[in-house]
Amino acid sequence: MTTYLPPEVQAGLDAARRLARRKATRLRVEAGERSYPVLRAWDGGFALEAETAPHLRGRVALYDGARLLSHCLIIASEEEEGELRFEYKRITEAHDTQPLDFYRAPDAPIALLGPVREV
Repeated sequence: MTTYLPPEVQAGLDAARRLARRKATRLRVEAGERSYPVLRAWDGGFALEAETAPHLRGRVALYDGARLLSHCLIIASEEEEGELRFEYKRITEAHDTQPLDFYRAPDAPIALLGPVREV
């Protein structure tokens, strides 16, 4: 039994595999005004499609759908099998709330209520 596939069939299978990976992830990277879908991500970096992504360097924002996950400093590390891999130099997690410049006690009141006036 042979495992040979004609080049046209192999190219079609590779294209279908890339399309399925692109649709399966919600992660994307924004650099300036441009946005690129992330093929896969790991602790030390992420991979973009080599055909559409430039060799990015510097500050980018990593999103999961519309939610900002982090701001990252990145460098392009290698290109292999149609993927352009990037490594994090620094990653800063995004938070939903503003940081406080003072200590807030866990049992502190949420708001102060004034005297109740009768109408």
